[in-house]
Amino acid sequence: MSFDIAAMQVFNGVSLFTILLLMSIGLAIVFGLMGVINMAHGELMALGAYMTYLAAKFFERFAPDWMGVYLFAAIPFAFLVTFAAGYLLERGFIRFFYNRPLDTLLATWGLSLMLQQAYRTIFGAQEVSVPLPQWLAGAWEPVAGIQLPLTRIFIVGLTALVATGVYVLLYRTRWGLKVRAVMQNRPIAGAVGIDTDRVDAFTFALGSGLAGIAGCVFTMIGSTNPGTGQLYIVDSFIVVVFGGVQSLIGTALSGFMIAQSQTWLEYLMSGSMAKATILLLVIAVLYFRPNGLFAMRSRS
Repeated sequence: MSFDIAAMQVFNGVSLFTILLLMSIGLAIVFGLMGVINMAHGELMALGAYMTYLAAKFFERFAPDWMGVYLFAAIPFAFLVTFAAGYLLERGFIRFFYNRPLDTLLATWGLSLMLQQAYRTIFGAQEVSVPLPQWLAGAWEPVAGIQLPLTRIFIVGLTALVATGVYVLLYRTRWGLKVRAVMQNRPIAGAVGIDTDRVDAFTFALGSGLAGIAGCVFTMIGSTNPGTGQLYIVDSFIVVVFGGVQSLIGTALSGFMIAQSQTWLEYLMSGSMAKATILLLVIAVLYFRPNGLFAMRSRS
């Protein structure tokens, strides 16, 4: 195998990793804090993608001269809409299913079907796409024979920025300290005065907002339809469980390992066989480390 092909495969793995990471961080926060298996997380990603589509249409109609920078408005717009949707969803729906994992699984799965139908009714069953700014067209060629799409480079940079922001929020702020306290020992956190219900609501909203950013990123590499969220939800859950549900660093490392493995296996065999092989490897690892490969110690 030539160096050019190897370099492109590594970069393709990094590109897949970025989307998995944006989806998985939100899942890891919600799953690790509240133990909620949110099967509608993919539909929140689709909501972010549709909000990006609406932002693009708004700029096309009312500010065509600013189409080159519409993404810088669409990204925070997608985040804020999905953040608000996640907050309302937690307050009006999810909180009634705490400590009932099977009921939560079934309820959020039903919610995902309802959201898919709502998207189909509002936006139609056909796929929609957004125009890419001119400055994201083409590729960067660092050396002869290696071409890296500018869109993917932008996505990698955006993911690094978002991941850094989440890390600072959770590990360098007072609110993050409360989140980690609730995650490690909810009864004691409540006993020392932390409003665990409020922490739950805003944490679920943050996870939803991150899914919205993932949806915005998805529009840069593919078209959006009502079933878009289902493309990544299973892979995201595998990343979270494999890395350890209470370890954000573990989630990132797990996502990188799975993305690179999938990219290389797809190069060597078919896509379906690659996914099946990865699933078998994950099952084998979880057999020996059921809490995840990078699980953190927690107090109980």
